[in-house]
Amino acid sequence: MSFLAWIVVGLIAGWLAKVIMPGREPGGFLMTMLIGIVGAVFGGWIWRATGMGVGATGVNIGSIFIATIGALVFLAIWKAIAGKTASY
Repeated sequence: MSFLAWIVVGLIAGWLAKVIMPGREPGGFLMTMLIGIVGAVFGGWIWRATGMGVGATGVNIGSIFIATIGALVFLAIWKAIAGKTASY
């Protein structure tokens, strides 16, 4: 998948993850994109590890779904770690 496709899928997945899991978390637009990109990589890795397929393959519904699941897992971990160290 091209770098631009990773960014597009990352933006969509990061935004969806923040919509599905609302609340306070550090970061704005850039963090949303990074969460989505990490989620896409993480989700794709888990998808491949379970033998379900090749993971994220482009800007399509399947890749966005996998990336969003990965972003949700990453966001939950991020909130758990950042919540312990940050004072709001």
